[in-house]
Amino acid sequence: MDAGHKRELEEKVYAGVRLSRADGTALYASDDLVWLGRLAHHRRTGANADDRVLFVVNRQLRLTDFCAAGCAYCAFGSGRGAEGAAPMPVEEAVRHATELAVDGLTQLDLVNPLHPALPWRHYPELLRALTAALPDVRLTGFAATELHWLEKTTGLPADEILDELVAAGLTSLSGGGAEIFDPEVRRRLGLDDCSWEDWSRIHRLAHAKGIGTPATMRFGHVEEARHRVDHVLRLRELQDETGGFTSFLPLRYEHDLAVASAGGGGHGSGQPTGAQQPTGTPQPIETRQPTETASPAESLKTFAVSRLLLDNVPHLGCCWATQGRSVAQLALNFGVDDLAGAAAGDRAGHDRDSAGTPAALSREELLQLVWDADFRPVERDSRYAVLREYDAPPSLAERRAEPQQVWA
Repeated sequence: MDAGHKRELEEKVYAGVRLSRADGTALYASDDLVWLGRLAHHRRTGANADDRVLFVVNRQLRLTDFCAAGCAYCAFGSGRGAEGAAPMPVEEAVRHATELAVDGLTQLDLVNPLHPALPWRHYPELLRALTAALPDVRLTGFAATELHWLEKTTGLPADEILDELVAAGLTSLSGGGAEIFDPEVRRRLGLDDCSWEDWSRIHRLAHAKGIGTPATMRFGHVEEARHRVDHVLRLRELQDETGGFTSFLPLRYEHDLAVASAGGGGHGSGQPTGAQQPTGTPQPIETRQPTETASPAESLKTFAVSRLLLDNVPHLGCCWATQGRSVAQLALNFGVDDLAGAAAGDRAGHDRDSAGTPAALSREELLQLVWDADFRPVERDSRYAVLREYDAPPSLAERRAEPQQVWA
């Protein structure tokens, strides 16, 4: 990018002018990571004018080890056949949830794959039982893809399904199933069954009922920068209409996991395939195959550009469980103001234990993570209401006086 174009984009950002599709593509083409971070941090502090970083003390409860979808990016169901297909009974789910409810847990995320054997009534029954057992814990879950699945398998409209789930104790949908909205990319990832039209329709319904929802984007697979820009601009347009998105969470594609699960049965379970082309040769989506996970620099660029384009969603999240704690801390200077957390039992990400990143962090560990990045931690709930504000980070002199933990 030449100096004149950089100056033009910088002037638009500092003047608060909404960026265009062409602007987003140009930002992705820039290799000046420091410049992108500075612009994104300016936009972040303009939207949330302080040094706060939000976090939530949450855990995830996986309800089954089987999923009928078998998407290319996910380990659920792929190649597992019938073993592990039995869903967790309500009583067992409550017992596990109670065991997870330590350290002042405030949010329980239900990981709910598409299970062909589960009757519809199982879900409201489960939510009511969890609410009774953990009355002070917010229950989140049910991605738009899952609600669309329930529409097809029960014949009930999403409007009625949502009403019953909320009445049973659900406080927020998950933002999952978004991945990349471009239809060609979705086809390559085996996501034909839930299009952007279905995903947006269900979130629009939730927003109309006063249910704030997060949104996500899975990046670093067969998509290109233009697809990421398109994804974010679709969300921006929907947010202009409904105002119901509470946060946006870019999720890094985990190549090692997809390779391990490729070749299994189920809808869309195949890894994107094709002969690799020489380095530097543009490849159509049909023949491009990811060979490694997106680099930390690519992740930081994605956070920065997302924050600059998505000017009407209040919070930008980073999942420390997939990015790693060091990249998560760096992301706080690239537009991120919310640390997404616990992934205990979640097979939709990589194997955190073997990668050296723990499946969950305690409240104290989360506080130290934020303080060490020189920000002020603020604990929130699933609806982004502030539960507790903490002190400002220790001074540099105070930190230098004590040995500091170093993360790879």
